[in-house]
Amino acid sequence: MKIVVGAPANGAALKDELVAHLRADGRVSEVIDLSTDDITYPDVSLRAAREIAAGHADRGILVCGTGIGTAIVASKVKGIRAATAHDLITVRGAVENYDAQILCMGQNVIAPAAVKALVDLWLDLRHDPQSGYGEKLREFEAYEEENR
Repeated sequence: MKIVVGAPANGAALKDELVAHLRADGRVSEVIDLSTDDITYPDVSLRAAREIAAGHADRGILVCGTGIGTAIVASKVKGIRAATAHDLITVRGAVENYDAQILCMGQNVIAPAAVKALVDLWLDLRHDPQSGYGEKLREFEAYEEENR
């Protein structure tokens, strides 16, 4: 799996730990870090989302202070669903229910050890389009097609 990651300054420390963690994981074929010293969260979020939408990466992880801003911005890219998640239930729901391609987390909200455990789970999760959420997901995909 090819993963893009990114963070502004308020997220860089946690993102750096995640990059090392992902690069050591056999499930990850490549980690592309889109961060720069002066990048803003909107810029890195849009870059990550565009990479996934274009098929250059499978999934992404964005880190900012809370994970909220990155999720809002990344979800503006057509076909991209980004979700802020900080526990087992929200990480699982983001992927299994909503097929979110981007996981957003907050450096000011969650400890690095917890993030690594959640990312380990996230790497194994998949969306089942035949699940009860499959039809709901198709509803908002149809809206997106009509309105973007």
